Amino acid sequence: MPRLDGILADTTPLRVSPPFRRLWWGLGISNLGSQLTVVAVGLQVYALTGSTLAVGVLGIFALVPLVALGLYGGALVDAYDRRKVALLASWALWVVTGLLALQAWLDVGSVGVLYGLVALQSAAFAINNPARSAIIPRLVEPRLLPAANALQTISWSIALTVGPLLGAFLVALWGYGIAYTIDAVLFAAALWAVWRLPSIPPVLTSDVPEPASTPGHGGSDDGSNPAADAAAPRRKVVGISSVVDGLRYLATRPNVRTTFLVDLAAMILAFPRVLLPAVGVLFIGGGETTTGVLSAAFAVGAVLAGVFSGALARVRWQGLVIAWAITAWGLSIAAFGAVLLLVGSTNPPQVLVGGLVAACVALALAGASDAVSAVFRQTILQTATPDDMRGRLQGVFIVVVAGGPRLGEVVLGAQASWFGEAWAAVAGGLACIVVVWLILRAQPRFLRYDALHPEP
Repeated sequence: MPRLDGILADTTPLRVSPPFRRLWWGLGISNLGSQLTVVAVGLQVYALTGSTLAVGVLGIFALVPLVALGLYGGALVDAYDRRKVALLASWALWVVTGLLALQAWLDVGSVGVLYGLVALQSAAFAINNPARSAIIPRLVEPRLLPAANALQTISWSIALTVGPLLGAFLVALWGYGIAYTIDAVLFAAALWAVWRLPSIPPVLTSDVPEPASTPGHGGSDDGSNPAADAAAPRRKVVGISSVVDGLRYLATRPNVRTTFLVDLAAMILAFPRVLLPAVGVLFIGGGETTTGVLSAAFAVGAVLAGVFSGALARVRWQGLVIAWAITAWGLSIAAFGAVLLLVGSTNPPQVLVGGLVAACVALALAGASDAVSAVFRQTILQTATPDDMRGRLQGVFIVVVAGGPRLGEVVLGAQASWFGEAWAAVAGGLACIVVVWLILRAQPRFLRYDALHPEP
């Protein structure tokens, strides 16, 4: 089986690091529950208002706290024990999920309450996500980070595939309360996983050996890092200056900065989600069902890329792989647009099966390309950034990852109103490729980024 082992995802991080294994399982289960809530909230707002705009406003209430607190949350992660920060933020997320369930069971029927709870949930996530991401390099060795990030991609993509379908099914059969309640129950897995982590205090300098030793590598079996723990400083006062320090650091680190820039180019110029509802009505037929299938195709591509990610753990020139992965993303989105051009905007009375299959293949390829890019962008951030800056740069990462697609929906939505959905996808995919390679021409070192000698 050696040939197959070299193709399939490398599960070594799960075997050698019990804390990472618990965290992976806990987050994977809770992510599935989170998708139930995402679907249920949108459906509940629409049921209360009958307005697509009101559902869209949910995105604003989610995005603003995420952007506002993402950077500050990262500063907290760099100043305090990461386990404690993640645990407190996880408790806050669990309480908000419980309140969502409560308002549904009590039939409060207030859109304002839903907006407020979504904003609170997003604020807690803005702190929780950088903490969780900055924890992982302290649980596994640097050489295992690509494999660990690929495993994270698999669990997230599975949740993104199954969660929305299951959420809509639960709401249709038993109502909103059951979806929120199941999310609250599943979230207990994340609380348990974070609770079981060793103490992960901040370190004074990137010279401290990291990440945590794992069984078979000369360390303790709980994933703790005695050297790093011994170097932990006293708590700092976290303020705007800490956030500014992180941004100044990023300005001097071209390789890390380039990972953010190329992802923004891909998401702002060629993120197709906003086009899918119209595709289901005007081009392929099938309405909401087709929209759901196309969304799932994107996630399925990401799952497959993760499952067959064994070779990614051995990639040395990670910047070059990111460049070609985003190029493949742009080509896939352009191909999706080409499919729409071929089938035409004819308002078909039934699903055009050939067009649906071709569109799903293009979006699956896009999902796979994005997953590969994400694995190495996260790996570069984790390995080329000193531990005492990881939290703040993970805060920037979550702002980029959340904000880019939202801006992309505005850009492609505007282009669709001007040129139509098909040409918007074609133009967006090609523009993404052009802009990414212009960025790389200005930063040629990124293409020579060497995983054996990581330089920020």
